[in-house]
Amino acid sequence: MAEESAVYTHGHHESVLRSHRRRTAANSAAYLLGELRPGARVLDVGCGPGTITADLAALVAPGRVTAVDAAAGILEQARAVSAGRGLDNVRFAVADVHALDFPDDSFDVVHAHQVLQHVGDPVRALREMRRVCRPGGIVAARDSDYAAMAWYPESAGLTAWQEVYGRVARGNGGEPDAGRRLLSWARRAGFTDVTPTAAAWCFATPQDRAWWSGLWADRTTGSVYARHAVAGGHASAGRLAEIAAAWRAWGEEDDGWFLVPHGEVLCRA
Repeated sequence: MAEESAVYTHGHHESVLRSHRRRTAANSAAYLLGELRPGARVLDVGCGPGTITADLAALVAPGRVTAVDAAAGILEQARAVSAGRGLDNVRFAVADVHALDFPDDSFDVVHAHQVLQHVGDPVRALREMRRVCRPGGIVAARDSDYAAMAWYPESAGLTAWQEVYGRVARGNGGEPDAGRRLLSWARRAGFTDVTPTAAAWCFATPQDRAWWSGLWADRTTGSVYARHAVAGGHASAGRLAEIAAAWRAWGEEDDGWFLVPHGEVLCRA
């Protein structure tokens, strides 16, 4: 039986999907690409709106990708992305990563991007991912690390954002600093052949600053994250408005620079 105990902190507000739709296999799963082969069977866990899924499907065709997410509604968007690219080798299903409804050894590659930071038991999730991966196959996970995010110029508002976000995410049962923990979680899940790496997104051009600051300003006041922050006593609506303003101010800085680090693991099943 599924035992998902965490709440997805971000939800699927437009500002969240604005970020997720920009993700590609190249900018979000480069560490995995060398392991993909035509004909491979891939499970994409927590597929969201499906942009990475579609890239994986194109790379492994005529192999098949099974894309799953805990939120049924977002799968319609993922289906539309694959259909829009003319892909016929993707199927979709609702699933809980803690209890995947697939037989043992079903896939050659099991992939999860920005998933383990949001689940109730990441070690159990990795064990399930390992169970459905064939012996010798690959389980791949990548997660950001919020406490390691860095920016310039200094901003008290962004420092407050970092602190509030961490409290909200942990209050929801997740671990926002998952990136640094992936190797430990993989070892606890029973993997002995693990390749740990790190990569980063950097937002420093005027266009990237405007995009990144705008979506976080909107997310801070308009998304389900904002409701969690207020309901959990982590920040008032007024404080969130101040943080959103700080995001917009940072986005207008000519010298503005923001780093999002990610931990990555390739685990041989």
